[in-house]
Amino acid sequence: MKRRTFIRTSITCATALALSGTNETIKAADYKQKKPSKNHTFKTSHPKDTFHLGMAGWTFHKFDLEKTLETMKQLDIHYLCIKDFHLPLDSSEADISKFHNKLAESNVIGYGVGPIYMKSEAEVDRAFAYAQRVGVKVLVGVPNYELLDYVEKKVKQYDIKLAIHLHGPDMPMYPNAEDIWNNVKIRDARMGMCLDIGHNLRYGSDSLSDFKKYHSRVFDIHLKDVTGNTKADKSIELGRGCIDFPLFVKLLRKYNYTGSVSLEYEKDMSNPFMGIAESVGYFRGICYATY
Repeated sequence: MKRRTFIRTSITCATALALSGTNETIKAADYKQKKPSKNHTFKTSHPKDTFHLGMAGWTFHKFDLEKTLETMKQLDIHYLCIKDFHLPLDSSEADISKFHNKLAESNVIGYGVGPIYMKSEAEVDRAFAYAQRVGVKVLVGVPNYELLDYVEKKVKQYDIKLAIHLHGPDMPMYPNAEDIWNNVKIRDARMGMCLDIGHNLRYGSDSLSDFKKYHSRVFDIHLKDVTGNTKADKSIELGRGCIDFPLFVKLLRKYNYTGSVSLEYEKDMSNPFMGIAESVGYFRGICYATY
Protein backbone atom coordinates (compact mmCIF):
# COMPACT_ATOMS: atom_id res chain seq x y z
CA MET A 1 0.00 0.00 0.00
CA LYS A 2 1.24 3.42 -0.90
CA ARG A 3 1.98 5.83 1.94
CA ARG A 4 -0.68 8.33 0.73
CA THR A 5 -3.35 5.59 0.56
CA PHE A 6 -2.39 4.29 4.03
CA ILE A 7 -2.78 7.74 5.55
CA ARG A 8 -6.15 8.30 3.85
CA THR A 9 -7.45 4.91 5.07
CA SER A 10 -6.25 5.53 8.62
CA ILE A 11 -7.99 8.91 8.76
CA THR A 12 -11.23 7.39 7.45
CA CYS A 13 -11.18 4.63 10.10
CA ALA A 14 -10.39 7.05 12.91
CA THR A 15 -13.22 9.34 11.83
CA ALA A 16 -15.64 6.43 11.73
CA LEU A 17 -14.62 5.36 15.22
CA ALA A 18 -15.02 8.88 16.53
CA LEU A 19 -18.47 9.26 14.98
CA SER A 20 -19.45 5.89 16.39
CA GLY A 21 -18.52 7.09 19.87
CA THR A 22 -20.43 10.32 19.33
CA ASN A 23 -23.54 8.41 18.29
CA GLU A 24 -23.35 6.32 21.44
CA THR A 25 -23.06 9.50 23.52
CA ILE A 26 -26.08 11.00 21.76
CA LYS A 27 -28.09 7.82 22.34
CA ALA A 28 -27.21 7.87 26.05
CA ALA A 29 -28.23 11.51 26.33
CA ASP A 30 -31.50 10.78 24.57
CA TYR A 31 -32.17 7.92 27.01
CA LYS A 32 -31.61 10.16 29.99
CA GLN A 33 -34.03 12.74 28.61
CA LYS A 34 -36.70 10.09 28.17
CA LYS A 35 -36.54 8.94 31.79
CA PRO A 36 -39.73 9.71 33.75
CA SER A 37 -39.66 13.07 35.54
CA LYS A 38 -42.12 15.10 37.62
CA ASN A 39 -45.05 16.32 35.54
CA HIS A 40 -45.72 19.88 36.66
CA THR A 41 -49.17 19.79 35.13
CA PHE A 42 -50.51 17.67 38.00
CA LYS A 43 -51.69 19.50 41.13
CA THR A 44 -49.87 18.93 44.39
CA SER A 45 -51.58 16.84 47.04
CA HIS A 46 -52.25 18.59 50.35
CA PRO A 47 -53.09 17.23 53.80
CA LYS A 48 -56.78 16.95 54.60
CA ASP A 49 -58.13 19.88 56.60
CA THR A 50 -59.48 19.27 60.11
CA PHE A 51 -62.63 21.24 59.28
CA HIS A 52 -65.15 20.14 56.66
CA LEU A 53 -67.40 21.94 54.23
CA GLY A 54 -71.07 21.42 54.99
CA MET A 55 -74.46 22.83 54.18
CA ALA A 56 -76.82 24.72 56.46
CA GLY A 57 -80.30 23.31 56.02
CA TRP A 58 -81.85 26.80 55.84
CA THR A 59 -80.31 27.17 52.38
CA PHE A 60 -82.97 24.74 51.13
CA HIS A 61 -86.00 25.95 53.09
CA LYS A 62 -88.00 26.21 49.83
CA PHE A 63 -87.06 22.69 48.70
CA ASP A 64 -87.73 19.18 49.92
CA LEU A 65 -85.16 16.76 51.26
CA GLU A 66 -84.81 14.95 47.94
CA LYS A 67 -83.77 18.13 46.12
CA THR A 68 -81.44 19.03 48.98
CA LEU A 69 -79.66 15.70 48.85
CA GLU A 70 -79.55 15.71 45.04
CA THR A 71 -77.78 19.08 45.14
CA MET A 72 -75.36 18.01 47.85
CA LYS A 73 -74.51 14.84 45.96
CA GLN A 74 -73.78 16.79 42.77
CA LEU A 75 -71.52 19.13 44.76
CA ASP A 76 -69.82 16.29 46.67
CA ILE A 77 -70.81 17.77 50.07
CA HIS A 78 -71.37 15.27 52.88
CA TYR A 79 -72.40 17.23 55.99
CA LEU A 80 -75.83 18.75 56.66
CA CYS A 81 -77.16 20.76 59.59
CA ILE A 82 -80.74 19.49 59.78
CA LYS A 83 -83.67 21.90 59.81
CA ASP A 84 -87.06 20.95 61.19
CA PHE A 85 -88.83 21.51 57.86
CA HIS A 86 -86.92 18.44 56.65
CA LEU A 87 -87.22 16.50 59.92
CA PRO A 88 -89.97 17.84 62.22
CA LEU A 89 -89.33 18.28 65.94
CA ASP A 90 -91.98 15.67 66.81
CA SER A 91 -90.47 13.00 64.54
CA SER A 92 -90.67 9.46 65.84
CA GLU A 93 -87.75 7.06 66.09
CA ALA A 94 -89.02 5.40 62.90
CA ASP A 95 -89.17 8.76 61.10
CA ILE A 96 -85.64 9.58 62.20
CA SER A 97 -84.31 6.20 61.10
CA LYS A 98 -85.91 6.61 57.68
CA PHE A 99 -84.44 10.11 57.43
CA HIS A 100 -80.92 8.91 58.23
CA ASN A 101 -81.25 6.13 55.67
CA LYS A 102 -82.09 8.71 53.00
CA LEU A 103 -79.04 10.73 53.95
CA ALA A 104 -76.82 7.65 53.86
CA GLU A 105 -77.97 6.87 50.31
CA SER A 106 -76.41 10.19 49.27
CA ASN A 107 -73.38 9.72 51.52
CA VAL A 108 -74.51 12.62 53.74
CA ILE A 109 -74.20 12.87 57.53
CA GLY A 110 -76.52 15.00 59.64
CA TYR A 111 -73.97 16.53 61.99
CA GLY A 112 -76.28 18.92 63.88
CA VAL A 113 -79.80 20.31 64.14
CA GLY A 114 -81.12 23.85 64.01
CA PRO A 115 -81.33 26.69 64.37
CA ILE A 116 -84.12 25.99 66.87
CA TYR A 117 -85.75 28.88 68.74
CA MET A 118 -86.55 28.37 72.43
CA LYS A 119 -88.86 30.77 74.25
CA SER A 120 -89.86 28.56 77.20
CA GLU A 121 -88.49 25.71 79.31
CA ALA A 122 -90.84 23.36 77.48
CA GLU A 123 -89.29 24.39 74.15
CA VAL A 124 -85.81 23.86 75.59
CA ASP A 125 -86.81 20.37 76.70
CA ARG A 126 -88.24 19.64 73.27
CA ALA A 127 -85.14 20.86 71.42
CA PHE A 128 -82.67 18.83 73.47
CA ALA A 129 -84.83 15.69 73.39
CA TYR A 130 -85.06 16.08 69.60
CA ALA A 131 -81.29 16.47 69.21
CA GLN A 132 -80.75 13.36 71.32
CA ARG A 133 -83.24 11.30 69.28
CA VAL A 134 -81.65 12.47 66.03
CA GLY A 135 -78.26 11.42 67.41
CA VAL A 136 -76.28 14.64 66.96
CA LYS A 137 -73.82 16.33 69.29
CA VAL A 138 -74.43 19.92 68.16
CA LEU A 139 -77.65 21.85 68.69
CA VAL A 140 -77.73 25.19 66.91
CA GLY A 141 -80.18 27.16 68.96
CA VAL A 142 -81.55 30.55 69.93
CA PRO A 143 -82.79 30.39 73.54
CA ASN A 144 -84.16 33.48 75.23
CA TYR A 145 -81.59 35.09 77.52
CA GLU A 146 -83.59 34.32 80.66
CA LEU A 147 -83.49 30.60 79.81
CA LEU A 148 -79.71 30.24 79.77
CA ASP A 149 -79.50 28.85 83.32
CA TYR A 150 -82.03 26.18 82.41
CA VAL A 151 -80.32 25.53 79.06
CA GLU A 152 -77.02 24.97 80.86
CA LYS A 153 -78.63 22.20 82.92
CA LYS A 154 -79.79 20.52 79.73
CA VAL A 155 -76.34 20.79 78.14
CA LYS A 156 -74.93 18.93 81.14
CA GLN A 157 -77.78 16.41 81.19
CA TYR A 158 -77.59 15.48 77.50
CA ASP A 159 -73.88 16.18 76.85
CA ILE A 160 -74.84 18.08 73.71
CA LYS A 161 -73.07 21.25 72.61
CA LEU A 162 -75.23 24.34 72.25
CA ALA A 163 -74.12 26.62 69.39
CA ILE A 164 -76.07 29.85 69.80
CA HIS A 165 -76.83 31.35 66.42
CA LEU A 166 -76.32 35.08 65.86
CA HIS A 167 -78.40 37.10 63.43
CA GLY A 168 -76.54 40.40 63.20
CA PRO A 169 -78.73 43.51 62.97
CA ASP A 170 -81.84 41.54 62.01
CA MET A 171 -82.72 40.45 65.57
CA PRO A 172 -82.21 42.04 69.00
CA MET A 173 -81.17 38.73 70.59
CA TYR A 174 -77.57 37.64 70.11
CA PRO A 175 -76.71 40.22 67.45
CA ASN A 176 -73.01 39.36 67.28
CA ALA A 177 -70.29 37.03 68.51
CA GLU A 178 -69.29 39.29 71.40
CA ASP A 179 -72.81 39.20 72.83
CA ILE A 180 -72.86 35.40 72.75
CA TRP A 181 -69.40 35.21 74.30
CA ASN A 182 -70.43 37.47 77.16
CA ASN A 183 -73.40 35.21 77.86
CA VAL A 184 -71.54 31.88 77.80
CA LYS A 185 -67.94 32.58 78.87
CA ILE A 186 -68.53 31.67 82.53
CA ARG A 187 -70.86 28.79 81.72
CA ASP A 188 -70.31 25.16 80.80
CA ALA A 189 -67.64 24.80 78.10
CA ARG A 190 -70.19 23.06 75.87
CA MET A 191 -72.09 26.32 75.51
CA GLY A 192 -70.79 28.36 72.59
CA MET A 193 -71.78 29.82 69.25
CA CYS A 194 -72.59 29.25 65.63
CA LEU A 195 -70.50 32.03 64.11
CA ASP A 196 -72.30 33.45 61.11
CA ILE A 197 -69.47 35.44 59.55
CA GLY A 198 -71.82 37.36 57.26
CA HIS A 199 -74.44 38.46 59.79
CA ASN A 200 -71.72 39.26 62.31
CA LEU A 201 -70.06 41.56 59.79
CA ARG A 202 -73.36 43.21 58.89
CA TYR A 203 -73.71 44.17 62.56
CA GLY A 204 -70.42 46.05 62.19
CA SER A 205 -68.29 43.44 63.98
CA ASP A 206 -64.99 42.01 62.76
CA SER A 207 -65.83 38.37 62.06
CA LEU A 208 -62.26 37.14 61.57
CA SER A 209 -60.96 38.89 64.69
CA ASP A 210 -63.94 37.51 66.60
CA PHE A 211 -63.06 33.99 65.46
CA LYS A 212 -59.54 34.49 66.79
CA LYS A 213 -60.85 35.76 70.15
CA TYR A 214 -63.66 33.27 70.66
CA HIS A 215 -62.52 30.19 68.70
CA SER A 216 -62.64 27.97 71.80
CA ARG A 217 -66.43 28.41 71.86
CA VAL A 218 -67.10 28.28 68.12
CA PHE A 219 -68.87 24.96 67.51
CA ASP A 220 -70.36 25.67 64.08
CA ILE A 221 -69.80 28.26 61.34
CA HIS A 222 -72.25 29.61 58.81
CA LEU A 223 -70.34 30.43 55.68
CA LYS A 224 -71.52 33.39 53.63
CA ASP A 225 -70.27 36.53 51.93
CA VAL A 226 -71.92 39.94 52.16
CA THR A 227 -71.68 43.22 50.31
CA GLY A 228 -70.66 45.32 53.34
CA ASN A 229 -70.83 45.86 57.10
CA THR A 230 -74.23 47.53 57.54
CA LYS A 231 -77.78 46.27 58.00
CA ALA A 232 -78.59 47.39 54.46
CA ASP A 233 -75.95 45.07 52.99
CA LYS A 234 -76.96 41.72 51.53
CA SER A 235 -75.73 38.17 51.10
CA ILE A 236 -73.91 37.43 47.86
CA GLU A 237 -71.94 34.61 46.22
CA LEU A 238 -68.70 33.78 48.02
CA GLY A 239 -65.84 35.83 46.59
CA ARG A 240 -68.04 38.62 45.24
CA GLY A 241 -68.42 40.38 48.58
CA CYS A 242 -65.99 41.89 51.05
CA ILE A 243 -64.88 39.00 53.30
CA ASP A 244 -61.22 37.99 53.15
CA PHE A 245 -61.62 34.24 52.64
CA PRO A 246 -57.92 33.41 52.18
CA LEU A 247 -57.28 34.84 55.66
CA PHE A 248 -60.36 33.11 57.02
CA VAL A 249 -59.15 29.69 55.85
CA LYS A 250 -55.68 30.34 57.28
CA LEU A 251 -57.26 31.15 60.64
CA LEU A 252 -59.32 27.95 60.58
CA ARG A 253 -56.07 26.02 60.20
CA LYS A 254 -54.11 28.11 62.69
CA TYR A 255 -56.63 27.50 65.46
CA ASN A 256 -57.23 23.88 64.43
CA TYR A 257 -60.97 24.29 63.93
CA THR A 258 -62.52 20.82 63.70
CA GLY A 259 -66.19 21.60 63.11
CA SER A 260 -68.27 22.21 60.06
CA VAL A 261 -68.06 25.29 57.85
CA SER A 262 -71.56 25.21 56.42
CA LEU A 263 -72.66 27.32 53.50
CA GLU A 264 -75.83 29.24 54.30
CA TYR A 265 -76.71 30.75 50.95
CA GLU A 266 -79.41 33.40 51.27
CA LYS A 267 -79.47 35.02 47.84
CA ASP A 268 -81.99 34.03 45.15
CA MET A 269 -83.47 31.47 47.53
CA SER A 270 -86.17 30.44 45.06
CA ASN A 271 -83.45 29.39 42.62
CA PRO A 272 -80.16 29.28 44.54
CA PHE A 273 -78.38 26.47 42.74
CA MET A 274 -76.01 28.38 40.48
CA GLY A 275 -74.97 30.60 43.38
CA ILE A 276 -74.48 27.62 45.66
CA ALA A 277 -72.25 25.90 43.09
CA GLU A 278 -70.22 29.06 42.49
CA SER A 279 -69.74 29.57 46.21
CA VAL A 280 -68.72 25.97 46.88
CA GLY A 281 -66.21 26.05 44.00
CA TYR A 282 -64.78 29.34 45.19
CA PHE A 283 -64.31 28.14 48.78
CA ARG A 284 -62.66 24.90 47.68
CA GLY A 285 -60.34 26.84 45.41
CA ILE A 286 -59.34 29.11 48.29
CA CYS A 287 -58.72 26.11 50.53
CA TYR A 288 -56.42 24.58 47.91
CA ALA A 289 -54.60 27.76 46.95
CA THR A 290 -53.80 28.82 50.52
CA TYR A 291 -51.76 25.75 51.44
